[in-house]
Amino acid sequence: MDTIFHIFHHAQYTRDGTVLGNLLSPIPPKGDPSLLQRFYKDSNVFDIQSDITQYIKSPQTTLPKDQRNAWIDIYVTYWKAIGEILRAESGNHRNDWAIKVYESWKEVMNLVIRGYSGSSGFQSWTLPVLYTAGKYLRVFAIKADEEQAAKVGAGAVKMETDGLGDDVTSGGLEKNERLEDAARVINRVFTLCISDRAPMEESRKWGLYHTTNLLFKTYFKLNSISLSKNCLRAIQASATDMPPMSHFPKAHIVTFKYYVGVIHFLDEEYHKAEENLTAAYRMCHRDAQSNKNLILTYLVPTYLHTTLRLPPTTTSFGQELITTLFSNFLRAIHLGALGRFNLELETHAHVFVKRRIYLSLERARELCLRNLLKRCWIVAGDKEKPRVRVKEWAAAVRWSAKAGGEGGFNDLQPRRVVDEGHVDMEDVVVADGEAGERLNGEMDDDEVECLVSGLIYKGLLKGYISRDHGIIVLNRKGEIFPGTGV
Repeated sequence: MDTIFHIFHHAQYTRDGTVLGNLLSPIPPKGDPSLLQRFYKDSNVFDIQSDITQYIKSPQTTLPKDQRNAWIDIYVTYWKAIGEILRAESGNHRNDWAIKVYESWKEVMNLVIRGYSGSSGFQSWTLPVLYTAGKYLRVFAIKADEEQAAKVGAGAVKMETDGLGDDVTSGGLEKNERLEDAARVINRVFTLCISDRAPMEESRKWGLYHTTNLLFKTYFKLNSISLSKNCLRAIQASATDMPPMSHFPKAHIVTFKYYVGVIHFLDEEYHKAEENLTAAYRMCHRDAQSNKNLILTYLVPTYLHTTLRLPPTTTSFGQELITTLFSNFLRAIHLGALGRFNLELETHAHVFVKRRIYLSLERARELCLRNLLKRCWIVAGDKEKPRVRVKEWAAAVRWSAKAGGEGGFNDLQPRRVVDEGHVDMEDVVVADGEAGERLNGEMDDDEVECLVSGLIYKGLLKGYISRDHGIIVLNRKGEIFPGTGV
């Protein structure tokens, strides 16, 4: 115990909240992996109260009486929780280790909350203690629910919780009794922070965004995203009493912006989603690649919806896309390769559905179709009289939808030229495919005409359809395919 309380008193003297928060972690430091085992073995259930009291009330401390008593209660309960964790790691709890660990850690969390309550509570610089207790309350709750659902024994405790997390999923645990209970406890922390009326330099409001992020993670895991909006409304209502967002730690703001962006994305408020996700991406640490990839998971489909074009490589996040699962997907859109588009959508469907982005990406098929028709017009269009026969575009759509590859137009060889400068796309063949064989698809000309009508309606194509003549008359002034420069 000497080591832990030497660090405790030094952190109190230097007002180092990070060290104080790490001291309450259920995971030993990498430099001293046996620290928690020694801490637990240095006392027993009969003497722990007096032992902790002796260490806390040493001459080194200058804490007020109320705070001293609060720390004594916290560390006594923390010692008991460490005992449950060590027994779980040793395999002594075969069927209910996670539930016992959660219940013991919940007591630690409740005492930490009590320590911050009232005018004589812990000072704001100790907020990392609150962060640590809340983070592991959520971790233990998830593991307890998994244990309850599986009804099997578990091995060693493993808790990797850094980063934005993998919480924005379409699924959830079958039973969430402990996680729902943890959400209620964390919500008390949220109320504690947002309702604090202390002077700003000593206010617990500085922990608001971190606590909100923890609630977001918990609500997303519970598949109760609507509850996250209650937090946003409460923060907006208290905006006048809050310090500027730029004064908060950047890590808190990046995570907050990410979750707010995802909430707007799921509500199909794409412009608000783009604003928040872009801000999160720009503030994200350059070495936090996993967090960047999580942000890009929602920023890419959002950008496709708001701009109706692909992210340019000149943008910061456009350069990152070559290493993500979107690389081939975006290449298919760029080339207008409908077959490759469908293949990529099907290949990664399980990931897209899990991340709740499948439907948004599926709508990007219109961009793929627009780019296909653009390339078709470049090959076959009459620049002086910009009109194209419906059957020519229908042939291109059938070929692109049937071809499983990228369908790059470098592989297309026109067989013959027909009247008025048009290339007959029904006689276009694939150079590296089945030469000379017409590629007939299942989609007829009327269906393709309907697709083209949709593009015109949505502003992705400028022109109109002349059904009597079976042609598409394109815009003579300005862009024909908005967003492409053509």
